[in-house]
Amino acid sequence: MNWKNYRPAVVAAGLLLAVGPRAAVAQTPLSKTPAPLPLQFGQPEAKDFEAQNFVADSGAVAVVLCDYGTARFGSTAGAMSIILERTVRIKILKKAGYDYATVEVPLYHRDQQNERLSNLRGFTYLRGADGKVSKTKLDPNATFEEKRTDNLKVRKFTLPNVQEGAVIEYAYTVTSTFFSNYQDWTFQRDIPTRWSEYRTSIPQVYQYKALYQGYLPLAVNEMGKGSVSLLLDQKLDAGAGAGAGLGVGSMGVSISTEQHRWVIRDAPAFREEPYMTTANDYLARMTFELAGVQMPEQPYRDLTDSWPKKNKALLEDESFGLALKQSGFLEAAVKPLVAQYPDAAARAAAVRALVMQAVKYDGTNRLFASSSLKKSYELHRGTAADVNLLLIAALRQAGLLAQPLLLSTRSHGMVSEQYPLLEQFNYVIALVEIPGQPELLLDATEPLLPAGVLPRHCLNQRGHTVPETGEGRWVSLVPTPRYNHYQEVKLTLDAQGNLSGQVREEHAGYAGLEARERLQQLGEKKYVSELAGQHPGWEVPSYKFSQQGEVGQPLALRYELRQPASTPSPAQELYVNPFEAFGEHQNPFRHAQRYYPVDVGMMQQEIISLTLTLPPGYVAELPKAATLMLPNQGGRYVYVASSPTPGTVQLLSRLTLDKPVYSAAEYQALRELYRQMLAKQAEALVVKKAS
Repeated sequence: MNWKNYRPAVVAAGLLLAVGPRAAVAQTPLSKTPAPLPLQFGQPEAKDFEAQNFVADSGAVAVVLCDYGTARFGSTAGAMSIILERTVRIKILKKAGYDYATVEVPLYHRDQQNERLSNLRGFTYLRGADGKVSKTKLDPNATFEEKRTDNLKVRKFTLPNVQEGAVIEYAYTVTSTFFSNYQDWTFQRDIPTRWSEYRTSIPQVYQYKALYQGYLPLAVNEMGKGSVSLLLDQKLDAGAGAGAGLGVGSMGVSISTEQHRWVIRDAPAFREEPYMTTANDYLARMTFELAGVQMPEQPYRDLTDSWPKKNKALLEDESFGLALKQSGFLEAAVKPLVAQYPDAAARAAAVRALVMQAVKYDGTNRLFASSSLKKSYELHRGTAADVNLLLIAALRQAGLLAQPLLLSTRSHGMVSEQYPLLEQFNYVIALVEIPGQPELLLDATEPLLPAGVLPRHCLNQRGHTVPETGEGRWVSLVPTPRYNHYQEVKLTLDAQGNLSGQVREEHAGYAGLEARERLQQLGEKKYVSELAGQHPGWEVPSYKFSQQGEVGQPLALRYELRQPASTPSPAQELYVNPFEAFGEHQNPFRHAQRYYPVDVGMMQQEIISLTLTLPPGYVAELPKAATLMLPNQGGRYVYVASSPTPGTVQLLSRLTLDKPVYSAAEYQALRELYRQMLAKQAEALVVKKAS
């Protein structure tokens, strides 16, 4: 074969294993004797039907018994291709698990290239009372196709005759010529997986970087050498502009390969928990990135991207960098602000306010503008990219040093600093450099936040700048403002147990955003009605909001409170739970174990200061004080009870979380802190008539 004239699509050489920081991986050599297949299609095992083998999974609706896949290079019709073969066996435990009998296979297509599904087969196995196993065959033609995006379609099929206790099994092959997208593998699902195994074989003329991400340990991580025989078309170089060249037959080629085998066993079901981003950030999976190619007798071609190349491409794109240069239409609106606001930070805030007033965010997150910035400006509506690219252009018109900052929203997923992949990003904001002052991160999609505070969906750890020249840099997105909620409560208790008094609440930082969103949605009357409705017996005769429109200030609410006693007669002894109405109601961390970080997004503080005036002639037994500390300076909880003057009790509850993200190793301490905090807040205050 004439290697000089052989030009594969975009492919890569061997495989470099890159491990994320989340799970340790120890690589070992492949055994000289190939590992046995983890399952044989068409041959279910007796234990697959035994109820006692699924006691540990009794809460699950189904269990993946085995998910086995191989990906290798092969030759199809004389052309190189990647061939993925997959076999899956699942035990259906409950009716709610019937959905797992419907399978989706994603197939990518672009231009004239299409991934192809073939060799589809499947069975549903049932064991009768007599112990005999019957099987119902899947009709391979009973599939249908669904378009998901312009480049992605999904082929669907459903296994027949599914019942509780059934075992379903299916297998298929996907053939792809998209060599830059080597087939990824996800080891974990939302049901338990007993065994998930992936084997790859890659010719050593191509190189991929493989990244394992997840929080589960690999039970097997082996690497070895092998070979592959390919029958490939030969082409002669017919000169410039001749396309693929002239076919002159085919030739068999034997190429050394690099082999990998990865296994995860007994993977727990992935479950959504509080304070998470998107599932793909936590699922155990293997992904691949094209690195380079080195054909025989040719120099190595590095196919990895670099930030200077990515930045240049962005700046030359008509929906990104070139759009920023078409900003003359903004001059008339922006020019007066330059003289009006000589301070750079104040001017930047004024420009942001101007853009927000002119263009409303439509809720769509994009990295590139949907049309010209002038069109969005005239329509007074646009995507996040339309709004924030307009903001960057306007800031520059105002004489400020503004550059784009790429980020990925929390629902889109975390970004890796290892690779300059634009696919990781789906959002752009403005970074403004002010000499002698901290730089500003500006977003013009959320009018309920002040300048310099990013919306919650942007709080995803880090973003990357797009400078006019050079690499750019990573920038922390961790906000300085906290989630601050302060409640000052002054109550009076009478001898019957009636409570009355005043409450002053302040919602600052991200708590202010949350409260303003709720107030905007409900209106003042319904907001207060819902607040009272959360606490049986509450009466709120009057209330007053302040600073609703001053987003740089806390949203304040003052209201009167009455809570009638359950009995009309005076009592010798009263039990009062003063924090019951003002503190947390349940622990957000319900599960005993968590494999993933707790991504709160921002630091937090919740303070309740309560003063209780007792009935004349009564005294209170004060609860014990408590101070709970999180490890690694992660925060604390403080509870203090005192009686500064006869007849009064003061209680203070302060929760402080000093980290935006807590590791899985810190989860137990965080869960325990919440448990003890809730226990302290639930402690009854015993009020007795003085002897």
